[in-house]
Amino acid sequence: MFKTFTLMLLLLSAMATSASAQQEQAVTQANIENDLKSFVCKNDERLEAAKSLFKNAGVAESDVSIVSTGQVHNLVIVKKGESDESIVVGAHYDKVSAGCGVIDNWTGIVIIANLYKYLLHFKSKKTFVFIAFDREEEGLVGSNAFASAIPKEKRSQYCSVVNFDSFGFGYPQVMTNATTPSLEEFAKTLAVGVNMPLHEAGILNADADSNSFRAKGIPAITLHGLSNDWQHYLHSSNDTIKNVKIGSVFVRYNFGVLLLSNLDSQPCDAFWPKGGKKKEGK
Repeated sequence: MFKTFTLMLLLLSAMATSASAQQEQAVTQANIENDLKSFVCKNDERLEAAKSLFKNAGVAESDVSIVSTGQVHNLVIVKKGESDESIVVGAHYDKVSAGCGVIDNWTGIVIIANLYKYLLHFKSKKTFVFIAFDREEEGLVGSNAFASAIPKEKRSQYCSVVNFDSFGFGYPQVMTNATTPSLEEFAKTLAVGVNMPLHEAGILNADADSNSFRAKGIPAITLHGLSNDWQHYLHSSNDTIKNVKIGSVFVRYNFGVLLLSNLDSQPCDAFWPKGGKKKEGK
């Protein structure tokens, strides 16, 4: 079943690029699997491992920066578009002490690195800002540092945030307690268009990096790919690559291509509250 939906997503997420550029952008399930196998189990090695993934995806050294605020170190990669209007594409790279953090959240890092690879040769209207967030597991520390550093007068340039957190069990789901409703409806409409399940699944007593941006009034969505027994795997010694369904991660990557390409064509204020760019937060 994963294969059928993947083919649909690949067909419907094609962008206006040349055949040669599309060939350069091609990402296969084997690519996703190889990248997942590049995980490291030590927190102090994961930043460099994430940076290596993006370098392998084709990022130039000049487009990479490590933005540090105290003991927080976020990896930031900018893919310039025709305007300064921006879409943030994020995933946290840190992990808890137990397990190797493959599901939570090396899967997310692999997805956004491959989304960068796909978008690299795409002439986008908006600028894409890819961020590997530090210290999410300690209370969204990295994403909060980044969101708080955005000057209030520039928040309106941030059209939306798409956050990827924990995949490998099934089809993507919207984390409702970390998502702006208008973005959720947009994602669900796209999923219907490719006949792909996209369920709502808030996670009790859990948070996600998208909420750091929502607190500043910036529309954001978190997508995950967990199942009902996720607590058996996350934050435990069971968070290893043997428990990841590679096809599930690949489907999520392809839906990411579809979602980001369609967000690029939307007005920047499409997901802000109607009647002006009023803030969700303060």
